[in-house]
Amino acid sequence: MKKRALTFILLLVFIVLGGTHSAAADEVTKWNETASKAAFESGLSDPPRGIPFFEARIYAMTHVAIHDALNAIELHYQPYTLKKRAEIGAFPQAAVATAAHVVLVDQFNRLIAFGYPSQQAALDAAYAESLAAIPDGPAKDKGVAIGRAAAEAILALRVADGWDTQTVRDYNYPQGTAPGEYRFTPPYNFAVLPKWGVIPTFTLRDGAQFRSEPPYPVTSKRYTADFNEVKSLGGDGVITQSSRTPDQTEIALFWVGSSALHWNRIARTVSIAGRLTLWENARLFGLLNLALADGYIGTFDTKYHYNYWRPITAIREAETDGNPDTKADPTWTPLADTPPVPDYDSGHSVANAAAAQALKRFFGADNISFSTCSTTLPAGGKCGDPSPTLRSYSSFSQAANEGGLSRILVGFHFRKAVESGAKHGRKIGDHAVNHFLRPVKKEGADEQR
Repeated sequence: MKKRALTFILLLVFIVLGGTHSAAADEVTKWNETASKAAFESGLSDPPRGIPFFEARIYAMTHVAIHDALNAIELHYQPYTLKKRAEIGAFPQAAVATAAHVVLVDQFNRLIAFGYPSQQAALDAAYAESLAAIPDGPAKDKGVAIGRAAAEAILALRVADGWDTQTVRDYNYPQGTAPGEYRFTPPYNFAVLPKWGVIPTFTLRDGAQFRSEPPYPVTSKRYTADFNEVKSLGGDGVITQSSRTPDQTEIALFWVGSSALHWNRIARTVSIAGRLTLWENARLFGLLNLALADGYIGTFDTKYHYNYWRPITAIREAETDGNPDTKADPTWTPLADTPPVPDYDSGHSVANAAAAQALKRFFGADNISFSTCSTTLPAGGKCGDPSPTLRSYSSFSQAANEGGLSRILVGFHFRKAVESGAKHGRKIGDHAVNHFLRPVKKEGADEQR
């Protein structure tokens, strides 16, 4: 990146999505927000019905289609799937809108079979709005055609990846009996998507490529320290006392929702502040969501490989763990219901770190300031409320680290799961940026971000 561009990025001041700013969202950020709204309105992105792994997969496919459609019109970056070129004169905004609309309609309609409500009307309305802003004629038609071709290419590539043939809630998943082995976590009597870690990845060789090292043995001193930390901090404050501060409780609840939803909101914020071009946004959101989608696949490979118990199980059953330094609390209750998947490594930490690393690598800088809101705080403080609670960060890494810490504060994870997950996620983010959507150098042209 040229020094001038880096200096500009470092001078960014934070903005809040939905606030006023002299730079407006473009067609790429519009469709990112449209996809996020569809995920949120359907219940896909937030507890208790949310499945952020499905959500991240849809975002990745949508932004691959957008990226490839634009680069078929004017080649700035290496395409992901679509190799053909658009007809001369194709209108870029028509290509973006069509690519996004075709993928989103297809994928959200498939989710209806899983009990999620249709998003067809909202998606069609957004598409009609986009097309209405473009003059009719051959340029518009060519843009629509290449957008559809890009969408169909990624849909064809992923149609048989097995996402929709898996057991979502496995009531027969074998529970462990030995110390450290995963058991179902109250109030759930199932494990979620035990085979998600084996579906085809987007950028990795497979889900095991950067698998985390083993968790601590339950008789080790490091495990004891992690046990006592989450036991002290992670309680609900009603049944179980907690030593959390009010700010730590806010952190715990702020990050409890979908990491994919959080980080796409953050990316829109810094994109608008940075006045990125249409092509830069296509690459930004493409890399971000490829990393997030593979982050979830990678963490599920690790989770079900090690099959490690959650703090709620470990604390309630500590008398059986063979560790004389851990003390049981049979009624210990976390701040929120523990997700029904194994502890190690932390999926939130993997996703947060993968996203932060992708953004850091894209901008060539980490210390970019921003503020963001949350959909999982108490009423009155949520995104969309008149005065939402905002948390501000001076870097992508700071936000990712806080998101990881939140999983200890909410009572979901041991610190080892958080720290290993962050290392895992950074490797995935780096891999996506190093190998995909690379700039195509043009003789005499400035280097692209």
